[in-house]
Amino acid sequence: MQYQGEQLIFGKIGNALIVLAFVCALLSCIAYYFSNKNPLDKSWKNIARSAFFVHTLSVIGIFSVLYYLILNHRFEYYYVWEHSSTILPPKYIFACFWEGQEGSFLLWTFWHTMLSMFIIRKGGEWEAPVLMIVSMVQVFLCSMVLGIYFFGYKLGTNPFTLLRDHPDMANLPFIKMPDYLSKIEDGRGLNPLLQNYWMVIHPPTLFLGFASTVIPFAFAMAGLIRGKVTEWIKPVLPWTFFGVMILGTGILMGAAWAYEALSFGGFWAWDPVENASLVPWLTLVGGAHVMMIQKKGNQSLLSCFILVIVTFMLILYSTFLTRSGILGDTSVHAFTDLGMSGQLLVYMAFFSILGIFLLIKNRKLIPKSHSEDTLSSREFWMFIGMLVLVISCLQITFTTSIPVINKLFGTNMAPPPKPVEHYNSWQIPIAVVIALLIGIGQYFKYKKTNGQELRKKILLPIIISIVISSIAAYFLKFERIHFVFLLFASVFAVVANLDYMLLVLKGRIEHAGASLAHAGIGMILLGALISNANSTVISKNVSNMDLGKDFPNNENIMLVKGDTLRMADYYVTWSKKEKEGVNIFYSIDYLKADQSNGTFEKQFTLQPIVQLNKRMGNVAEPATEHFFTKDIYTHITYADLEKEEKVSDADTNYNAPKSFNMSIGDTISTSNSLIVLTGLNKNTDKNKYALSEKDIAVTAQLEIIDVNKKIYHSEPLFIIKNNVVFSEETLVDDLGLRLGFKKIDPETGKFEITVAERKENKREFIIMKAIIFPHINILWMGCVLMIIGTLIAIRKRIALGKLKREA
Repeated sequence: MQYQGEQLIFGKIGNALIVLAFVCALLSCIAYYFSNKNPLDKSWKNIARSAFFVHTLSVIGIFSVLYYLILNHRFEYYYVWEHSSTILPPKYIFACFWEGQEGSFLLWTFWHTMLSMFIIRKGGEWEAPVLMIVSMVQVFLCSMVLGIYFFGYKLGTNPFTLLRDHPDMANLPFIKMPDYLSKIEDGRGLNPLLQNYWMVIHPPTLFLGFASTVIPFAFAMAGLIRGKVTEWIKPVLPWTFFGVMILGTGILMGAAWAYEALSFGGFWAWDPVENASLVPWLTLVGGAHVMMIQKKGNQSLLSCFILVIVTFMLILYSTFLTRSGILGDTSVHAFTDLGMSGQLLVYMAFFSILGIFLLIKNRKLIPKSHSEDTLSSREFWMFIGMLVLVISCLQITFTTSIPVINKLFGTNMAPPPKPVEHYNSWQIPIAVVIALLIGIGQYFKYKKTNGQELRKKILLPIIISIVISSIAAYFLKFERIHFVFLLFASVFAVVANLDYMLLVLKGRIEHAGASLAHAGIGMILLGALISNANSTVISKNVSNMDLGKDFPNNENIMLVKGDTLRMADYYVTWSKKEKEGVNIFYSIDYLKADQSNGTFEKQFTLQPIVQLNKRMGNVAEPATEHFFTKDIYTHITYADLEKEEKVSDADTNYNAPKSFNMSIGDTISTSNSLIVLTGLNKNTDKNKYALSEKDIAVTAQLEIIDVNKKIYHSEPLFIIKNNVVFSEETLVDDLGLRLGFKKIDPETGKFEITVAERKENKREFIIMKAIIFPHINILWMGCVLMIIGTLIAIRKRIALGKLKREA
């Protein structure tokens, strides 16, 4: 059958490039192996380099072809149809690329090639063994997107699979039509949660962080392969800190995305996928610090190897967790299983066995420490810090891995019902110890520290920290003792590092990278503690209406359009709703009352979004107003998204009218208002109704006050014409009321007023949640400071290495 409209040439090019990338990675690995065996034979290195260059160009080519297909919405390819749509804003096209597993593996592969270019240029004697390992990793990564059958087993999932060949589509009737492409109105589209600018920059940064962990691993393996078990530390140390910086930045970007785009209210929820990224970062931090111990005094070499290997294994383990589908019930971030679980396990097992085998094989080459670190040495406390990080990792990994444990051993352990409280109960004490160590550790000297001198140096930071944390605890009203401890430890980490930088380092920024990074970590802990422990939900429903169990009254407020309600120090009103594309923007005005004249002055407007998505479900995206000392976070928890039709005068969708005999000044109530008869108007224009002078025309002057004290006026008409009584009703559309003036009783002085209410007499409303996060800017400033400090430390390490080479 000849299918119409397909562009198959690009898929063929893409598939050819995948095969070429796989073959060249394998060839490069083999050639680098022989180059390492025969360093003097340059031919093997030339072959290896050429193969790796072709591999790099192939990966770039795969990227380019797939991006072209996504950009042009070529829905004959399943990956393009599954992740893109024609209505998607162009700025999110890149996010389509790495939304799927295949794209994320390609992104990971791409970063490996970019990092390897620096090794080829500057690696020197380490190029062959290091790139042999990297090429080996590339072979496995490329196999993840091959999509070919090998002895009956499918290797990977191909991003260039045609829609009509995909198992989910192949048997659908419309696929059998030659013009099936004309039947496809649009693609499935990008997950609405990912339609955020953070998701354009967060995944590439995070995967660069993942990719950077292969360099320390490859150097460690190269050191074992070449028998140079200590020499690999020096060249890899800047790379290790680079990995710490980039992976940490990627994790923090994910936290910022969660804070701005997700509706759980916060930047960290201890989600399993978040944990899977955090744990290898912690072990990499530990590895970087024990490398410094080893570099200074030939200590902890075995720990260096173990932590570097474990970090890379944890990266692979996190890949398995997020892509095997095993976390589908416990994480909102995990991918579904595409049948690659076995392949991922082989990938992880191969490099785990390789690392363990080389470590055991070369165990006799790893020198043992002949002197024990004293309690007064910096090495000892850095090692203690590493052990504390390992304990943190073990707890996080165990709880995160409960679904894996259940699968392996047939157990039925339940994940903690309140994960945030569970993790915090373990991690807050650990954070206290870490903060204290990063505050005091720098005052220790390598080998041995004079105790009197140490006490003299840390006395002032301790006193300042006690004063600051005591005042803060009082005003923040901290009652939980572990919060007070963490408050002091975090403040001490910041104060001590700034003190060390100013008094000991004399403000020399080029030497203050570690102090700045450690102060940044202290600020992150401090900001996280204050903003979460003292966050306040200010949206409390004070009406008599129960919003239901899904919208607790102590956390949600119902806003009727146009109403103005009190909310903490503000008054809020929902002023308008606007639709732009698939997004509905709800304008929430925050007001403050002017006590002198009773008017309201608008302070700011927030526009939380509800994104319409028929395929994946509608998604709410919060809006946040940033102040120097706080953030006010607002998101929609409920909105009626059905299109409402405007009720016209001719509408008959009203309940039967009710009659009320009223005197002037009397009040009656409806479901949503009070109606007051304020008087009669006898000066009606009779000519308007073609009345004679003998005819009677009177209007009832009605004042209608809704639940928010908003006042409406209406004047239904009572007419006697040629001794015939009739009336003209009026409509108050906003309140769904139809009002009539039916009778005048001269004897009692009463007037008959009729009120008919719309059968679905409800005004449009939303339910929203608002939270104040105090002093959260401390956290974000800490993030920036940590990144800057780490960057300075990397630069210093590179400069020191260059000086030693020149010497």
